Amino acid sequence: MPHDHGHAAMDPKSGDRRVSAAIAANALLTVAQVVGGIFAGSLALIADALHNFSDMASLVIAFAARRIARRPADARMTFGYGRIEIVAALVNYTTLILVGVYLIYEGTLRLVDPPEVKGWTVVILGAVALAVDTLTAALTWSMQKDSVNIRALFLHNLSDALSSVAVIIGGTLIILFDIRWVDPAITLGIAGYILWLAVSEIGGPIRALMLGSPPEMDHAAVLEAVREVEGVRDLHHVHLWQMQEHEAALDCHIVLEAEGWSRLEEIKAAIKERLEQGFGISHSTLEFEHPGQSGCAGTLYGHQPTDADASSR
Repeated sequence: MPHDHGHAAMDPKSGDRRVSAAIAANALLTVAQVVGGIFAGSLALIADALHNFSDMASLVIAFAARRIARRPADARMTFGYGRIEIVAALVNYTTLILVGVYLIYEGTLRLVDPPEVKGWTVVILGAVALAVDTLTAALTWSMQKDSVNIRALFLHNLSDALSSVAVIIGGTLIILFDIRWVDPAITLGIAGYILWLAVSEIGGPIRALMLGSPPEMDHAAVLEAVREVEGVRDLHHVHLWQMQEHEAALDCHIVLEAEGWSRLEEIKAAIKERLEQGFGISHSTLEFEHPGQSGCAGTLYGHQPTDADASSR
């Protein structure tokens, strides 16, 4: 559905500066947590560092996508460059899954034989991580109103603050009671959260790359809106898919009534207007057919292979 944000979008260069600052903050935090985790012997701190590294990678993806997506379509990329963000997101989520599995392996080993952990280092760096997560969320707060991608990063950073709080609590328990198993236990919790996050969100990029239909769109309503146009008998060979994150497209064959051919351009305009105003579909390719054409026997969705297609395989 089309959206009306009701406010002016942020200047692209200003947005780029904010994302760059968030990237720099997360990069410094990741290095500090890795060094501190090795020094303190805390796997939980390293786990949180890997989590923050994934956040930095997401920010880099968002930054690159913002720049690349502004390129106009050309002979090599006739649909433009917007889908690069979807490809990068799939890579990012796959990496997160691998990181989560590795942390579960290491955390389980340390849970059996917990090592000595320097609690104060864990608490201090956990507090720094909490501050950086808050800073990143503040930098992307105004931008997330105009971008689903940036909004995902904003919500991700808010959830990261919970991981940092868990690390601080773990370090405090180690300082007060020398409960060493808390560190690997928190590691397993962070790893479980990373896996849950990646597995629950990876379906979106996969669906988009497989040219799936927009999940939030009422597909039946789209088809019914086309059928309701006067002069249209039916439609088939429907392809409803996402060109980019915010752009849906429709390709289909439309069977016209006999009297509809005299009003072909009028019917075409009416269909395109309904698609754009009712569903935000600004890109549509329509092929019109007579009721007696052989192609009218095709399936509703996709392309029905003909005998000629089958014999050529």
